[in-house]
Amino acid sequence: MDLGLKGKIAIITGGSDGIGKAAALSMAREGARVAIVARAQDKLETAAAEIRAVGGDVLALSADVMDEAQVKAAVAQVVAKWGGVDILVNNAGTSAAHKFEDVSDEVWETDLGIKVYGAVYCSRAVIPYMKAAGGGRIINTTTGGGKAPGAGSLPTSMARAAGIALTKAMSRDYAPDNILVNTVCIGLIKSGQHERRYERMQERDPSATLEQFYSGMGERVPLGRVGEAAEAGDVICFLASERASYVTGASINIDGGSSPVV
Repeated sequence: MDLGLKGKIAIITGGSDGIGKAAALSMAREGARVAIVARAQDKLETAAAEIRAVGGDVLALSADVMDEAQVKAAVAQVVAKWGGVDILVNNAGTSAAHKFEDVSDEVWETDLGIKVYGAVYCSRAVIPYMKAAGGGRIINTTTGGGKAPGAGSLPTSMARAAGIALTKAMSRDYAPDNILVNTVCIGLIKSGQHERRYERMQERDPSATLEQFYSGMGERVPLGRVGEAAEAGDVICFLASERASYVTGASINIDGGSSPVV
């Protein structure tokens, strides 16, 4: 199936690893030009090399999405190189899950800064270019915890709930401009942050393997396994495409059936 992405220009935050990199790879294979944004330039260059290896046209940009000036500068570089922006994937974020009384002001500010303000700043920067082009796609990465928060899930569940609300409100605001806004609610997906947890576990139990680690995590998932980053990246790619031209304001669970709500 031709997704109609050839020549489209995409910006993907958190694009140096995991789901962001997987989405960039999927779009690049479909012929899109992709700008990956993250803070660590070395990881960006490694990811960019992988994208070039599949024939992708890629731009690696170091920026902190919590800093609006850096966001504007990154978007300006994309526009200067390719002439506009058609797709934005707001994927920057980390996992922070604690009981309410254990969350410091610093953790609240950082989590909301990356996940909420980061999405606001990036969206604000690209929407004028999407309007000028006659439309665009914005995909926000959230989690099922934003719909059904569990115990010990703060501040992430609150930030993700805000991301889901932002998605629905923006989808209504920008439907007349043909800017489609959706969110993917991510469950357990293989990623660098899980692998770092495994490395800490291995210090206590050197015999543990990464396969065993993921197998144990997968026991909590109805499908019985942890998802691959590419499985989320491909759904994001579809939502960015012309084949999803009547989908906006939607939240799609990519969690192997884990969420208690649709």
